[in-house]
Amino acid sequence: MTNQTLETRAINTLRFLSADAVQKANSGHPGLPMGGAAMAYTIWTRHLRHSPRNPKWIGRDRFILSGGHGSMLLYSLLHLTGYDVSLDEIKNFRQWGSITPGHPEYGLTPGVEVTTGPLGQGFANGVGMAIAASHLAATFNQRGHDMIDPFIYAIVTDGDLMEGVASEAASLAGHLSLGRLIYLYDDNNISIDGSTDLAFTEDRAVRFRAYGWQVLRVEDGNDVEAIDKAIKEAKLDSRPSLIMCKTIIGYGAPNRQGTQKAHGEPLGEDELSAAKTNLGWDKEAKFFIPEDVLEFYRQAVEKGRELEADWKMRFEAYKRIHPALGSELQRRLNGDLPKDWDEALPNFPADAKGMATRAASGKVINALASRLPELIGGSADLAPSNNTKIDGSPAFQKDSFAGRNFHFGVREHAMGSILNGMAVFGAGIIPYGGTFLVFADYMRPAIRLAALSHYPSIFIFTHDSVGLGEDGPTHQPIEHLMSLRLIPNLTVIRPADANETAGAWKVAIENKHAPTVLALTRQNVPTFETSNKNQVEKGAYVLKDFGKPEIILMASGSEVSLIMESAQKLADEGKGVRVVSFPSWELFEKQDDVYKESVLPKDIQKRLAVEAGSGMGWERYAKSVISIERYGASAPYKVIFEHLGFTVENVVARAKNL
Repeated sequence: MTNQTLETRAINTLRFLSADAVQKANSGHPGLPMGGAAMAYTIWTRHLRHSPRNPKWIGRDRFILSGGHGSMLLYSLLHLTGYDVSLDEIKNFRQWGSITPGHPEYGLTPGVEVTTGPLGQGFANGVGMAIAASHLAATFNQRGHDMIDPFIYAIVTDGDLMEGVASEAASLAGHLSLGRLIYLYDDNNISIDGSTDLAFTEDRAVRFRAYGWQVLRVEDGNDVEAIDKAIKEAKLDSRPSLIMCKTIIGYGAPNRQGTQKAHGEPLGEDELSAAKTNLGWDKEAKFFIPEDVLEFYRQAVEKGRELEADWKMRFEAYKRIHPALGSELQRRLNGDLPKDWDEALPNFPADAKGMATRAASGKVINALASRLPELIGGSADLAPSNNTKIDGSPAFQKDSFAGRNFHFGVREHAMGSILNGMAVFGAGIIPYGGTFLVFADYMRPAIRLAALSHYPSIFIFTHDSVGLGEDGPTHQPIEHLMSLRLIPNLTVIRPADANETAGAWKVAIENKHAPTVLALTRQNVPTFETSNKNQVEKGAYVLKDFGKPEIILMASGSEVSLIMESAQKLADEGKGVRVVSFPSWELFEKQDDVYKESVLPKDIQKRLAVEAGSGMGWERYAKSVISIERYGASAPYKVIFEHLGFTVENVVARAKNL
């Protein structure tokens, strides 16, 4: 066992490596690293199974710093334990081109499991990871062969617990009894404004017990033995655990500890020197790491190799005893899709009546379910409307973790964040979650983080326009599609019919480095004879030419049927018209100039776009737009469309006046 002197110095190394980096950057948050160092030390040196030289090893536990503003604590841990995070990167904290940004970013820094900083997101991401782990364990683990058995550790803060997304996620985690979750709460009673007594006074312990969590207390957040004992106790409980650790923000800084001044600004040279003196550290040393402390932390490298080697040996035995399961798990770990999986995508015959694209999506999900066992998901209490259910599979519940149907409850924000955690857990899980498009607002932070972090989550949004009808303007999206298209690295696909919906799903499943939005209709739309699921990946394509084109009509989703009717009317009057189905701006922008010119020739300037929502953005492709720049109304959808100008007569008249 480590002697106390080494242990204390190892904890103080975390404190002052973090504080020195914040001071050098003249920017950052020293309070959490200094107050929470003992918690982090205990997790990382006594419990966390990880392999620093292989950060993506599937057998590892996961650690999330949900209070991402304290990022230097995580970067210090990563450097000290042997990840590819150099001391120069620590010194380059928050600077251009560094891998140590102000808040942890997934995919940028080795060992960062999820992007955190927007409070509550990491909390909910961890719930998603625990769900993924529980599902995979139920699917693959066999007696004596637990190939998937991680714990999900997190340090969460007052700010995390204030955020609504954490409440949503905690409620679901307790309902599901996700015992793999062990969260240490940095209970320091300080936020940016000052004491949490200003705005956060409920009994957190009672609240989490009511959610169905085990709640443990550590009265001194610097007491490693007490923290260690609590974590051991948490591991034995089938419920998720919240360990409330009473800490002091900015611990050691004599004039700032315990105050908001320690939270979000450098201590200053004088206060930092005083803190070092206070804790027996060399006040003149910067970025000081004692040799024996580094040697102690770097034991994680060899230990990680041993853990990984043991797991691989056990996996080889597992594959011999359970060859079918072993082969399937290996495929998923490799990130491979099953051979010819896309042959299961249905082809829909031309049909003037057609079907809603939400219904087509449900058919595609079920056609793919047997070919893609990693495809799992559900809805925020709207499964019958979103058509997200996988027929023949049980629900994912605490007594059926192998189930593939998820009931997220009316928790859109948590659903989005949980999907993100599921998506990055590993082992090839392809998660999706559905709600109405108008409620994309409730989960936008999770969507944005998915795009920023390249999480391959699939967001299904049905009831995608005023076409949903009588529910009225509270449920009719206007600005939502446009606003989603504004998010960098988010692929938004709004298919025009059933075949394009199948194509949209193909794109989403193959899109392994970015999230995808599928925007789907409530109302029926025709299935076109000329629609092509394989063209969806191009973003836009020529659906039909009526003679030699002199006018181009373009639209996505349900409005494509309107421009098809309008084109026929114009053609009957002797006009040459091209109809362009435009399911995805993002995919179209990825095409080369030759292809773009073939769809939208520069010499055809008479171009009209039709969108049953905000028209902003269409000006890059069209000369004029028929759109909705107001809220909708409560009425049958055909009546709404007529009153708002979505008629053949109006499209024809506007096209003639281009």
